[in-house]
Amino acid sequence: MDFILNPWPWYVSGFLIAVLMFLLLLSGKRFGMSSNLRTFCSMCGGGKASDFFNYNWKQDSWNLFVVIGAVLGGFVAAQYLSANSIPDISESTKLALQDLNISDKNSYLPAELFSMEALSSVKTWVILISGGFLIGFGARYAGGCTSGHAISGLSNLQLPSLIAVIGFFIGGLVMVHLLFPLIF
Repeated sequence: MDFILNPWPWYVSGFLIAVLMFLLLLSGKRFGMSSNLRTFCSMCGGGKASDFFNYNWKQDSWNLFVVIGAVLGGFVAAQYLSANSIPDISESTKLALQDLNISDKNSYLPAELFSMEALSSVKTWVILISGGFLIGFGARYAGGCTSGHAISGLSNLQLPSLIAVIGFFIGGLVMVHLLFPLIF
């Protein structure tokens, strides 16, 4: 039971991702979460508003199960397969959170950011809406999201995916080390 309740080693998870990518390559399919938005919008009649959504969405409907599986898998893992209810975070992270007036009581889900009370703030709504817009715009502009480029694109040895992944990494560093302290 410990094998299921604890995080898997990188070599097990990495191997399983490689097998999945190999099977997708053999079947001629591409993996990516943001492409599901296009599929969903096409299913709902988005082609009436934009030609971008005029395509045979049924060929990509298999990928919607990836989203459903990710949501259900995350729920099952968090509710039933977690050995510790609250994972440990490093002392340096706790100190950095304290400097930003963010508690470390809920570990990865501090109440200052992830609670109903946080949604009562205009600042929180501005951050959520602008962040969502930037993520959506970035995924569309880059031709895919982080999972699509980092897993699928790099597996196909695509140079644009390598450039996108480097950009995602740099953007994450800028956000964490420069913007996050300014916002909070």
